[in-house]
Amino acid sequence: MTASGSLPRAVISLSALRESARVAAEAGGETADLRADAFGHGVRQTALAVRDAGIRRIAVDDPQLAASLAEDGVEALTDAEPDIDSAMLYGLPGSGRRPAMTLTGRVLSHKPLRAGESVSYGYTFTAEHDTTIALVTGGYAQGVVRALGNHAQVAVGAQLRPIVGRVAMDVCVIDLQTTDAAGGLGGEVVYFGAGPAVDELQTWTQVTGLRATELVAVVGAKAVREWTD
Repeated sequence: MTASGSLPRAVISLSALRESARVAAEAGGETADLRADAFGHGVRQTALAVRDAGIRRIAVDDPQLAASLAEDGVEALTDAEPDIDSAMLYGLPGSGRRPAMTLTGRVLSHKPLRAGESVSYGYTFTAEHDTTIALVTGGYAQGVVRALGNHAQVAVGAQLRPIVGRVAMDVCVIDLQTTDAAGGLGGEVVYFGAGPAVDELQTWTQVTGLRATELVAVVGAKAVREWTD
């Protein structure tokens, strides 16, 4: 397994960024907040997307970056005061906008778990019924906060399935809630941003007490990031 293959993926929708930026511009917004590497979304790609949508300037936290972006025709300032709501721009919980970031993991393995058996460090989860558990990429080193164990879900296909036990450094365990889990190795699970898990980032904020901008800034920085229209 490659190092990148062991990490979750953060897929950034440039069309979602452009749509939200366009709405903000039409409402009179002029300055977008792209500090913290555009809160994990990738500052250069985000800057070009919001520029194309009509945003006049952006706030960044690095003078050299500001100078580099100027070569792309982006007015980037370290002392700019953003007047565009970041939750709306990035499609974060409560904004009513389409999420720009989708965080996914990959199934590494699965095994049966019998009723009464426990899993992960400290055995904080004990199966009430025979089931199958899966080990998936994404742990607290990538921003999948330890508090999410036994309190959040991921999408497996069309179904939400719980994260169980304590989240480890690079992986976590999910309960597939079935005894028939043939195949599926290498398959994708969605932590938040799309499908049945589109709103799961809201659960993350409630469980951890962290703001959505804090959460996406970390996972976007630690995941394998890619951009799509």
